[in-house]
Parts: sequence; C-alpha cells; structure tokens
Amino acid sequence: MTATYRIAEAAELLGVSDDTVRRWIDSDRLTAHRGGSGPAQVDGTDLARVAAALHEAPEPGLTRSSSARNRLTGIVTRVVRDTVMAQVEIQCGPYRMVSLMSREAADELGLETGVRAVATVKATQVSVDVP
Repeated sequence: MTATYRIAEAAELLGVSDDTVRRWIDSDRLTAHRGGSGPAQVDGTDLARVAAALHEAPEPGLTRSSSARNRLTGIVTRVVRDTVMAQVEIQCGPYRMVSLMSREAADELGLETGVRAVATVKATQVSVDVP
C-alpha cells in the first residue's frame, strides 16, 4: 500500500506552500486523489519523485544560507537493500540525506519510497526514525 499525504503535509515535506502543491496538482505535476468527500490525498511515490527532482544536489563546495537542525523531516526517495544492509535516501526540504543501516532495521521501520521519515543527525551518523 502506497503512503498518501494531505496537501499541507506534502507542502511541508517539499518546503513549499500549500498553494504551490495545489497548482502542481492542477497542472498534473503531482498526482492527487479524492476519496469521496474527504480532502485530496497526494500519492507518496509521486511526491518522492517531485522531491528528488526539486532539489538537485548543489555543486561541491557550495553552501546554502540556512542552517539544518538535528532532526530533519522528509520523504524517502530511494531504498536500496541487499542481504545485510540498506541504503536509505531521504529528501528533507533542500537537503538530501543518506543513511546506511541494517536491512532488518529498514524492514522493521517499513522504509519504502514515499514514506515520511525523520533523519536525526549526530556528528557523522544519520539515524532514521518514523514519526
């Protein structure tokens, strides 16, 4: 089952306004579905695709004018598993975070493309939590 997000949640994960997400839905840049009379739900896999395309990696050596916090909420854009380890990529606004963890941990957290996750940064280690 693919994760879905309300428009406000999608906007927060992408670092844009709710209105921007609505315009992207109207222009078919993002896919959203309405379940009866409920609010529109943005498809998590499609949201991950847009998140990854939105914030291409900066040139090496360039810095941004903002400071990252220790806990960065984002959306999983890629998970690569082998028999023992998993590489998890999370787009947290303009920041692409990559974490290496055991496959067992990634499986237990249910980490898949489109799932919301929190990257917790401590020194050179990135831990991943599910909110």
